[in-house]
Amino acid sequence: MICDLKSVAIALVTLVAVTVGGTQSGPARAEEPVTVFAAASLKESAEKVAAAWKAAGGADVTFSFAGSSALAKQIEEGAPADVFISADLKWMDHLDKAGSIRSDTRFNLLGNRIVLVAPKDSTLTATIAPDFALSALLGNDRLAMANVDAVPAGTYGKAALESLGVWDGVKDKVAQAENVRAALLLVSRGEAPLGIVYETDARVDPSVKILDRFPEASHPAIVYPAARTTDSQNPRAVEFLAYLQGADAHAIFTAAGFTVLAKTN
Repeated sequence: MICDLKSVAIALVTLVAVTVGGTQSGPARAEEPVTVFAAASLKESAEKVAAAWKAAGGADVTFSFAGSSALAKQIEEGAPADVFISADLKWMDHLDKAGSIRSDTRFNLLGNRIVLVAPKDSTLTATIAPDFALSALLGNDRLAMANVDAVPAGTYGKAALESLGVWDGVKDKVAQAENVRAALLLVSRGEAPLGIVYETDARVDPSVKILDRFPEASHPAIVYPAARTTDSQNPRAVEFLAYLQGADAHAIFTAAGFTVLAKTN
């Protein structure tokens, strides 16, 4: 009986040792990636920034790229995003008023330009000025734009065309896309002879060429604000926002054609 008790005691001690040892030496809990909802026009540059941050000791970043309006609505409805980067102030303001972002983390990150593009082999030429012949250039074809009522690239483009006095002549010829990259694709594939996109978008697609830039005074300033969402529980989100304001990230954005608005940390 004594021998049996000793055996049981030894077994219990061994079990505790194995359990404790397994807890101490087992694999650490995987770190949650930072989830970033970002305007479609940021795709290539934001992914490069995330890779650079990861290489410098940062966490993994999971992106969702789409039109800023769609992303803002998803965040407002509770989508699990840690960071939101909009292509305009309107949708960031919308979330700010709704209490869906942390106002004290908000800052203006980037600026951009809008341009008129055509397929690379197009023979069309255009000089953007008041009352320029955009309708005549289109003929019976379509002008590719992001949604002009909701998506920033579309609202900027519509404002520019109105300012220049040519909107009424082309408004019935607009092929509206869900975001700026979808509009770019229509031109890139030759499905539309002309389109209005961000300059940075045109630079990443070798199948299109820029015919001219829209005057900056013809539309509201293009500003990309960034902020942490109210529901974010990931402390690494703060670090990622700080990295966006650093010199390494700024170099990547500048190389992509953006204007950096944030002060370098």
